[in-house]
This record gives sequence, C-alpha cells and structure tokens, in this order.
Amino acid sequence: MQGLAGRLRAETQTLHTQVERSPFMAALIKGRVGQQAYCLLLRNLHPIYVELEAGLAAHARLPALAPLVLPGLFRAHAIAHDLHALWGGTWHAGLPLLAPAARYRDRLRDLSQHQPALLGAHAYVRYLGDLSGGQLLGGIVSRSLQLPTAHGLSFYDFGDSAQVTSLASAFRAGLDLVGADVVVAQALVNEAKTAFALHGQLFDALDAGASLRQ
Repeated sequence: MQGLAGRLRAETQTLHTQVERSPFMAALIKGRVGQQAYCLLLRNLHPIYVELEAGLAAHARLPALAPLVLPGLFRAHAIAHDLHALWGGTWHAGLPLLAPAARYRDRLRDLSQHQPALLGAHAYVRYLGDLSGGQLLGGIVSRSLQLPTAHGLSFYDFGDSAQVTSLASAFRAGLDLVGADVVVAQALVNEAKTAFALHGQLFDALDAGASLRQ
C-alpha cells in the first residue's frame, strides 16, 4: 500500500512540474536571475517560512503534525541571514512584499489558527523541495551570482549529505505515520495542491518583475 509520501508526490506531480517550468523558476534554474531578483525571491519566501515555522512550533504536540516538526528543516533564520549578506540590513524595507506572498502567509496563519494539521502539506512542499532540488539550486545560485564560498547560501545548508538524507528520510517517515489516518491523508493531499497553486501565483508575480533580472 502506497504511503502518504508517495501519494503526495504522485498526486501533485503535474502541479509541481508546472511550477518548476514557470518563467521565473526556469530562469533561476538556468542561472539567469540577477542578485536583486534573487533577493526579491528570498524576501517573499521569508514571511512564508516565518508563518509556517511559527505554526509548526505552536502545534508541535498535535498528533497529526508532531512527526513532521523537525527543527533542523526550519529556514526562516537562514533566509534572513542570506538577505542580510546579499542585500544588507535594509532588506525588509527595501524589497517589496508581493501580494501572492502576503496571501500565502495569511493562508498559513489561518491554518495555524483553525486547521493546524494541514500545515504538514506546506511543510511537504517546501522542505522536501529544499532538501532535493534546493541542493542543486544552491550551486546554481552560487555560480550565477559569483558568490564567495557559502556567502549568502545558508538557505541551502542542511549539513553534509548524510544529514540531508537523514532529514528527508525522517520527514517522509513522518508523512507516512500521519497519513495512516485516511481522512488526514486526503486533506493533506488537497492542501498540498493548494500550496503548489499559491507557489505558482508567487512565481508569476516575481516574473512580472522581469526588469530586475540581469
């Protein structure tokens, strides 16, 4: 019987591919996004992670969420560190919060208040992506922006390859554990689809700022 981790991957694959092929992400993967546009991406991811991680921490004892709360995955602090390194101390005021990022943040805040178990779907979309494709993306960003070693790349640093593998395995195991409840599993699949749709809206808005790209 397929576990929730496999089911999430299978049932969101089309949406995942659509997001990966969005013009902004395609440009980022090809190393064609300049430092200002990259900082804009980080600035708009930051409140999403802040809200997600605040919700995960607040509901860490909830049985339907607890197996997915792995503080080693948390990225909000790392993103803030990178923004300070790449933009400076004025990043919060100097880079705009785009409407889709604000909507995503608000969605997470609402879930934390009313349906905290569904935060697990957003943790799936963000963290497993960070642990897989994100590792490749870190190298692309480093080369395309010609960054000194590790400068501004804390977002992608989960430790060595063994630590990355361990975190990914632990998170997938947690998904399969919470997914043993059929109702919870279906709700998480549905919410993961919403998460990918929200990402698509954010990347469309980032692409609208194409003049920022080098």
